[in-house]
Amino acid sequence: MHSYVAEEFTDTEIAVLRRYFTNLEGPVFALVNLPEVVKGALFARYSRSSKSLRRLFLDEFVGDLDLTGDATIDATVGLDRADELYQRIFYEYGDDSVAQLGGVHLACEQASNLLTKVLEWGRLMSYLEQSTRYLGYDKRLGNGHYRFYRDHDVLESRFGARYVGEMDRMFDTYADLLPVLTEWLGKKYPKTADDTDFVYRQAIRAKALDATRGLLPASALSNLGIYASGQAYESLLLHMRAHPLPEVRTYAQLMLDELVKVIPSFLRRVNVPARGVAWSTYMSNTKSATRDLLDSMWTKLEEDEPVEQVRLVAYDPEGETRVLEAIIFGNSTMSHDEARLRVNSMPPDDRAALMSTYVGDRKNRRHRPGRAFERTDYRFELVTDYGAFRDLQRHRLLTIEWQPLTTDLGFDVPEVIREAGLAERYEDSLLRSADLYYDMREEFPEQAQYCVALAFRIRYVMQMNAREAMHLIELRSGPQGHPNYRRVAQEMARLIRDVAGHDAIADAMKYVDFSDTDLERLEAERNAERNRLNR
Repeated sequence: MHSYVAEEFTDTEIAVLRRYFTNLEGPVFALVNLPEVVKGALFARYSRSSKSLRRLFLDEFVGDLDLTGDATIDATVGLDRADELYQRIFYEYGDDSVAQLGGVHLACEQASNLLTKVLEWGRLMSYLEQSTRYLGYDKRLGNGHYRFYRDHDVLESRFGARYVGEMDRMFDTYADLLPVLTEWLGKKYPKTADDTDFVYRQAIRAKALDATRGLLPASALSNLGIYASGQAYESLLLHMRAHPLPEVRTYAQLMLDELVKVIPSFLRRVNVPARGVAWSTYMSNTKSATRDLLDSMWTKLEEDEPVEQVRLVAYDPEGETRVLEAIIFGNSTMSHDEARLRVNSMPPDDRAALMSTYVGDRKNRRHRPGRAFERTDYRFELVTDYGAFRDLQRHRLLTIEWQPLTTDLGFDVPEVIREAGLAERYEDSLLRSADLYYDMREEFPEQAQYCVALAFRIRYVMQMNAREAMHLIELRSGPQGHPNYRRVAQEMARLIRDVAGHDAIADAMKYVDFSDTDLERLEAERNAERNRLNR
């Protein structure tokens, strides 16, 4: 059972909401009967609002819609005719491509930070997640509780009262330090005459929220908007059903209950014993068996506590040669073997000219060279705080695998927290987080992760081709980014040049930003203000 705090709506609001949301009571619901542009705009606004999606829709979007033609629509009624139409094509004939053509906007609310990472697992899905950079977690839910997940089994155990008490204390510390740090930052970075009060306040608050987010536990709740095809949802649900965390499995059923109201035929196989059920069982069994086998093979060695790090653990020394071969193949009628021979015979100046011409004159970071850059890749091992991992994990056109969240790898304290004289309280909260985690993990190995604050480090790998590396590194190194993942992106760029020796590829990444920035969001807020004025 999911511990969702339901909202209350007036009869008038209910009459409106039933036309556009598949349910009005649960944390998972689909959007229907709305133009695609409205759905997209609603999800975009959702990512920077503390409101639920249904409340946001009522407060900010209903006024711009013509509702007169929708009075008879009830989105909670099943779409039987659509189900009959697709059942013959998709279910009986097994044409998976049909399931790629029907999509659903799904709102997923009050999901823990552990669950959101699973929800964002699929590559062929689009997400917008509530941001810890724009929204403070000092506000409580309608029932007066702080916004953290309450696992049923944990609450019913001997840890129940302690779990709730320690979570409350972590949120209390966050709520206490946020205004103190905001005031201190205002003194450290005085407002200039060039900025409006709004722009200045936004930049200061973003920096304060960035610094204090490490205090939040992984149980902290977030809202997430998803758009995906039926095929992508099917894959995600089967993956979630095999997950060891109870919250994930419970949420999978909540999602399925809503999705079948909109695209029932596309998800019919999820509950078929020989299809979806068998697949989830296979995934669950192989994962647990692999872990059991590894545990039986050796005793884990004690490691020194690692610092934040980015390591390039695998790459092709001839990667740039492979890219040049792909450039020739894609822009000629040569075979692959002939292209390889031509590259091998090219003098250095010709190789450089071919690479430079293919990259071209990039006017901004969105101008990326073609798929020849996908011919070589890089595998990075990272140890960063969980907050940085949350941001980097959202990149989907790569392979990312992460280990369980623990407190074994230590934690990071932002320098601005130390400068403001708040390090002692910050660290005390993290140590309480670690104590609770260590006491719970033997009895609740999965749920114990909820106790771990976002400042604690996690180890993971990211493997990506050079084209995706260009996108990720240039985007995440931007001055408006969080300092933690900016450092990761900058180090990745250095390793591609200095360790892999791919100078030409590194040179092509001309929008990597190595600058130091005090107020990371200031310039972005200035740009947003200019755009508002222009409109």
